[in-house]
Amino acid sequence: MNRNRWIRNTIFLMTALFLFAAPGIRAGASSINELQQQIAAHQKELENANNKVSNLQDEQSLIQELIDDLNAEIINTMTEISLKQDEIAAKETEIEEKQTQIEEKQADIQVTEQEYNEAKAREEKQKDDMLVRVRRIYETNSSSLLNLVLKGTGLGNLLNRLDYVEQLYTYDQNKLSDYQEARRLVRELWDRLEEEKEQLQQQKFQFETDKAQLEEAKSELDQQKAELDQALAVRKKENANYQAEIDKARQEANVAKALIQQEQKDLKRLQQEQNKGNTPAANGTYTDTGYASIIDNAQGSELGKKIAKYACQFVGNPYVYGGTSLTNGTDCSGFTWRIYLNFGYSITRTSFSQRSDGVEVSYADAQPGDIICYSGHVAMYIGGGKIVHASNQRDGIKVSNATYREIITVRRII
Repeated sequence: MNRNRWIRNTIFLMTALFLFAAPGIRAGASSINELQQQIAAHQKELENANNKVSNLQDEQSLIQELIDDLNAEIINTMTEISLKQDEIAAKETEIEEKQTQIEEKQADIQVTEQEYNEAKAREEKQKDDMLVRVRRIYETNSSSLLNLVLKGTGLGNLLNRLDYVEQLYTYDQNKLSDYQEARRLVRELWDRLEEEKEQLQQQKFQFETDKAQLEEAKSELDQQKAELDQALAVRKKENANYQAEIDKARQEANVAKALIQQEQKDLKRLQQEQNKGNTPAANGTYTDTGYASIIDNAQGSELGKKIAKYACQFVGNPYVYGGTSLTNGTDCSGFTWRIYLNFGYSITRTSFSQRSDGVEVSYADAQPGDIICYSGHVAMYIGGGKIVHASNQRDGIKVSNATYREIITVRRII
């Protein structure tokens, strides 16, 4: 309990004690009529306070629904943010892997480029060596061949020397072809590695683009969560304000109820002194609660009006499930059952069975004392479109509009 609420409760208790301790405040406690007027006024205050509490609770319920919706939306947004963070982390891992693959591919390209350059150099050297040998053979052997012919050393020597030259030339051609093929293969490998590197770079670029989009989506979700948090803070503040108003209205209701209870005790004492030996319900003695004019102006029997007036004096008393005490607590059917029992009439006990008690009349012909039956609920009609009934645990016994719910049937007991 916070300090402000403790102060309000303390003021309420001191006020209530002061009112109960000061007979002069109750304005003529010895007068039954004045007490009845005070009870009626305080019952009106109680009804207004209870209505205010009910309205504020309805509005607070709406605020609570909005708070619950905002909390759910915040949780959903946080889940989406977490998923986006996981996706971003996965993209970062993929980018790092691609970068590693690119670096490895670049290393392979550099090695292949070196091999290509070496193969090309060997090819060029072989080509140069071959040209040098051919030129030397030509220069050296041209005169030798001429001497062989002129000296007549023989055709065999000439053919042998020509065969040697041809073999040497063929050897050089084969070596040159080998170097050229090696260079071609290395070049193909180089080109393929360059193409694979380009593909890896494109994949890395796509991953970086995906990561940027994910980070943008996460940023939007972060902004959305910030807005939701701000809206939630506003709703919580509104909820706290409603709760403060509800607490205040409840204190007003408690003060009015406490005054009514004390005044009813005083009134009952005065009535007992005035009507010693009589049964209040049986002889028609009842507390005038301020609803007498409504009841008197209605069409109906005098007994029905007496029953209705008697029932109204218990307004403000508690609602208790299964109860039948008009002072300590009763439920809706227990209330009508006890009222009629106090007047010597026996009706059934449950709201469902009371739909069949007495005889049915139309709502247009309803009179004070008739039982109004709703779905799962019963009340007593007092005239003027009003009912008195044990409403619920929050409101207890109260007066309401008869048509606040759909009417199933109206039963006349007397």
